[in-house]
Amino acid sequence: MASVTYENVTKRFGEVVAVNNMNLEVQDKEFLVLVGPSGCGKTTALRLLAGLEEVTHGNIYIGDRLVNDIAPKDRDIAMVFQSYALYPHMSVYDNMAFGLKLRKTPKAEIDRRVKEAAEILGISQLLDRKPKQLSGGQRQRVAVGRAIVREPAVFLFDEPLSNLDAKLRVQTRAELAKLHLRLGTTFIYVTHDQVEAMTMATRIAVMRDGILQQLDTPQNLYDHPGNVFVAGFIGSPSMNFFDATLVESDGQLFVDGGSFRLEVPEDKIAPLLPHKGKEVIFGIRPEDIHAKPFVPPGIAKADMKADVDVTELMGNEIFVYCLTGNKSFIARVDPRLRARPGEQIELALNMANMHIFERDTELAII
Repeated sequence: MASVTYENVTKRFGEVVAVNNMNLEVQDKEFLVLVGPSGCGKTTALRLLAGLEEVTHGNIYIGDRLVNDIAPKDRDIAMVFQSYALYPHMSVYDNMAFGLKLRKTPKAEIDRRVKEAAEILGISQLLDRKPKQLSGGQRQRVAVGRAIVREPAVFLFDEPLSNLDAKLRVQTRAELAKLHLRLGTTFIYVTHDQVEAMTMATRIAVMRDGILQQLDTPQNLYDHPGNVFVAGFIGSPSMNFFDATLVESDGQLFVDGGSFRLEVPEDKIAPLLPHKGKEVIFGIRPEDIHAKPFVPPGIAKADMKADVDVTELMGNEIFVYCLTGNKSFIARVDPRLRARPGEQIELALNMANMHIFERDTELAII
């Protein structure tokens, strides 16, 4: 097993900087997810580790070994691609065994590894079939099995679930998490889907425009985003943002958004005082906006009135798209709320979970 280290890694394609001075350490046996929007550099970072792209500047280590100039086949990694890339004329067994045959692995060892991987993935009954006889989920399992039989130090996954339907994605997510626990190997996984990242990762690395924005556990990223981009990317639906000003009145501090004024809880005032009178970005997650009279007890609530624009009944909750002034935002509220578009409703915001960002730098203040 092995750790992975990116040390000041930069990758340029002509004038385009795909990965910009990336420093990242992936711990042994960790499940690290690289997440970000399309074009952020996450797949390029993975391909640099795999040896499919050359590093422009910096070093990449697998364990203590510098791998910049080592051929992909000798890096002790296995990669699962977005496309299954199975050989259509070969059986499942032969697809999984092909890489081992090229390495001239003994036949008995190939048979052991293939059957063991098939057992782990629940595809033992499919070993004689051709890829065209398999469903999308089964093909994806075969692609994962082909990686498992290599018994590598590091597994690399490049958006392996993007071709599956929604229900199968949820099921396969859980299977990959269990597979990681069972194999006890380092997993590095690339996705644009923050739900996949939150549900599977030991830690998440959020990328934007080739730059690593923040690296932390899923819960810490959700609770303590370092900037507006991370705050808006992690969480579904994403965080609501309002342009506001911090104002003081009668010894209290308020977030003033023009169409609303929200009192800041006492324990949040101290770090905000240096920004009193300044324009800031106020952030609040949809799940921290509650409809009266369904407000949970014990929250640091501040009241707001808003007009209902659209409602989406989800069964266990309602997404209410609201308007305050000319600003639209989303609230996740109790399904017992009876609100119709065009009506005005009273909301209570849990200010204990509010976020304040600097207007210019978009960095978190609290």
